[in-house]
Amino acid sequence: MASRLVRTNAVTVGDVLDGHTLLQIDCVDRVYLTLSVPNLVVGGQVVSFLTAHERNPIPSPVLLERRGLAFRRAVASFAEASHIPVLSFAGKRDKGRPGVLAESPWPERKIDKVMPLMRKAAATGRSQVVAIGVAQEYQRVFTGTRDQTPTGAVWFSYNRTGRRVTCYYFYVWDEASGPAFIKICACFPYPGKVWVLWRLPHKTHYAAARVMPEAVVGVARVLVGALCERTAAT
Repeated sequence: MASRLVRTNAVTVGDVLDGHTLLQIDCVDRVYLTLSVPNLVVGGQVVSFLTAHERNPIPSPVLLERRGLAFRRAVASFAEASHIPVLSFAGKRDKGRPGVLAESPWPERKIDKVMPLMRKAAATGRSQVVAIGVAQEYQRVFTGTRDQTPTGAVWFSYNRTGRRVTCYYFYVWDEASGPAFIKICACFPYPGKVWVLWRLPHKTHYAAARVMPEAVVGVARVLVGALCERTAAT
């Protein structure tokens, strides 16, 4: 007897999970955003930035060092002019937080040093930069290597390497969205992150640009201005 084929609709993942969903997330409550420059990802783009964009005849690493020093001075000037406390995150061991081994306690937490200042800022009801933290952390930054052109002229190439460099944490209190911080590395290409509470007026996640805390946006403008400022040498 010949078999009869019966055509049925394909079963989707949604059909399988229908009625068995145990966890559903309509909206996240916080977001950790990564900051990067798409045109400064590989070494050749760094060379183009220093020569074609900055109009330097030789893409020397000294140019990046001068830019980094100018950024550090701008951060120090901003903190002093705005009377913002600067906290040093040295990673000291906190004896009050014992680790797995009694003789090796966990390092101090950044948030423990910041929270008293954050609570004080919240009590004022005013958006503000609460503190600036300074830490030494490993980041993927560009390192220059001396090279030569086919004609024997001095040249430089760049590669990303892991280095222990200075990172700044700009802690912010926003009267509408609460606590947030911007972390940015002081070395080229200045990778960074933004941590914010996510309080959307509805479930449409595409409203991000309209709900980003104003205090965070204000600090971001200051940082962009400091990074884009040309030094006399460049």
